[in-house]
Amino acid sequence: MLFLQIPLLAVLLGGGDSEDAFQDQILRTIGTFSLHNQSWTQTWISGWLGELQIASWKRNSGGFISLRPWSNGNFSNKKIVEIENLIKGIYNESMHVLHNRANEWMLEYPMEFQVIGGCELHSGEIKLDFWRVAYQGSEFLSFQNSSWVPSLQGGTRAQKIGKLLNQFILFNKMIHWRISNTCPRFLLGLLDAGKADLQRKVKPEAWLSTGPSPGPHHLLLVCHVSGFYPKPISVTWMRGEQAQQASQQSDILPNADETWYLRSYLDVEATKTFGLSCRVTHSSLEGQDIILYLDHPTSKGLIVLAVMVPLVLLLTGLAFWLKKRWKLCEPYPTLLPLERSQQPRDSKYT
Repeated sequence: MLFLQIPLLAVLLGGGDSEDAFQDQILRTIGTFSLHNQSWTQTWISGWLGELQIASWKRNSGGFISLRPWSNGNFSNKKIVEIENLIKGIYNESMHVLHNRANEWMLEYPMEFQVIGGCELHSGEIKLDFWRVAYQGSEFLSFQNSSWVPSLQGGTRAQKIGKLLNQFILFNKMIHWRISNTCPRFLLGLLDAGKADLQRKVKPEAWLSTGPSPGPHHLLLVCHVSGFYPKPISVTWMRGEQAQQASQQSDILPNADETWYLRSYLDVEATKTFGLSCRVTHSSLEGQDIILYLDHPTSKGLIVLAVMVPLVLLLTGLAFWLKKRWKLCEPYPTLLPLERSQQPRDSKYT
């Protein structure tokens, strides 16, 4: 079946830019099922292509909600409905078995299962190597070549459930066949239909600042990088050509416009900032890295401002306070003593 996909794969990987964009892509379906009791189950299912969420599941009526214009790839609506019905059938049967055998398998309410599965394109090859189930946050079972394999963390409970599920030989083979045929075709269709979005590149913006002082005579330098896409990026503090291993980096966080943001920190002695720079490497820069030099006027000015602004504000406040105090102590003209001849006489003492 995969031989039929070679022409499409050749088109996707034909150009240089396309090769960079599609060299590694993962299509994942992620599901969380919370079973509170026999009659109350909450379900969350979402579909992802790499870091982009492309679909979510209707909790009440079932079926996927497309979050991108190309979320269905090159599949027809009829084919999408078939996939949705297959997922609903597997889900309903799974919930039925779990509720009926909860006591036998020593499963206690409330219980939570997480399921992740899909396929990936890696170095031009399609792989079907991850279909995993977790129970209460720990790995439990995996589905490999039409068989359920218990994990070590699952213990005897996972072995018992896996043994039972492996008795449904024909059903497992049918599921494996459907997955191995549908998932790669759907992934390649998505890559073709969503090519414009997936090949989008946005250049990052970068700037320097200082954070809270980590200690006496020390500075916390911060390199901010924001607005970049795709996600892979390298941010490195350098002294000359030497990378500073003591730097720390935040998680890469999403912006509202589907670009990314991160910060890189470096704790240095205040007297040893000479020669430091922040280097940003990203595919959108096409080899022209962003380099922010700490001893560059615009960058060094940030450090100077961080030290000088509080000092200026303090001096300004002190001057204002002294001026105010001086005015309060200064005699007002209307209170100057009148000359003796002009002083009013008090009849009591005349």
